[in-house]
Amino acid sequence: MHSLLRGVLFAMVAVSATQAQAPSALQSDPKGWVDLLADKTLAKWIRVPMPGVGKLPAGNVSDPSPWMLDSSGEVLICEGGKVGREMFRYGEELGDFVLHAEWRFTKLEGEPAYNSGVFVRTSADGTTWFQGQTTLAGGFLLGSFPVAGKAQRVNLRDKMTENRVKPAGEWNVYEIRAAGKTLALWVNGAVVNEYTECEVPRGFIGLEAEGYRIEFRNLRLKRF
Repeated sequence: MHSLLRGVLFAMVAVSATQAQAPSALQSDPKGWVDLLADKTLAKWIRVPMPGVGKLPAGNVSDPSPWMLDSSGEVLICEGGKVGREMFRYGEELGDFVLHAEWRFTKLEGEPAYNSGVFVRTSADGTTWFQGQTTLAGGFLLGSFPVAGKAQRVNLRDKMTENRVKPAGEWNVYEIRAAGKTLALWVNGAVVNEYTECEVPRGFIGLEAEGYRIEFRNLRLKRF
C-alpha cells in the first residue's frame, strides 16, 4: 500500500511538473524574430572590456579573438582560456524586447566554476550592466549600475525559484524579457527570476567571456 501510494504521489508530482512547463516565446510565436547570427561576418558585434577587470582597449580588437563561428556558421564559440572578462556586444540600444539564447559549456575534467552570461540593458562601455548568469548552480539575474558615482550590485540568486540549468555539455535555453522596469529570465521551460526595479530603460545586449569555453546558438531577438 505504501509503495502504491508513493507511486501515485510520484506520478502526481511528475504531471504537475509537466503542467508547469511553459513554451518559449520563440516556440509560442516564431514570427518577427531577428537572427543575430545571420551575418556570418559578425560585423554587428563588437568586443568591449568590462570596466575594472577587462584588459582590452575600447572598441573592436584585432586577433586573437575568442569569438568565432563554427564551420556550420550556426554556433558562436567563445574559446575562453586566458581571455580577460569581456562583453561581445551586439547592434544598437534597445528598449523593450525578448532575447532568446541557447548555450552550453564545454565539459571539463573535475568541477570547475563554469561562468558566463547573457547581457541586457547594458551601457555601451559596460559600466552599467544586467545579465542572465550562466552557471551550473542555476540561472539568475544580476547587475551593476552607478548610484552617486559608485557601483551598486543586484544579485537575485537567492530569489531563483529553482535550478533548471543542465550539466556541462548539454544545451540550455534562456529567454530574457525586458519590459519597462521588469526583467524576467526564463530557463528551460519556466521563469526562474524577475527583477521589477530596473531603472535603466534602454541598453545593449551581449554575451560574456569569462575564461570558460562556451557555445551559443539560435540567438534571436524580438522587439515590442
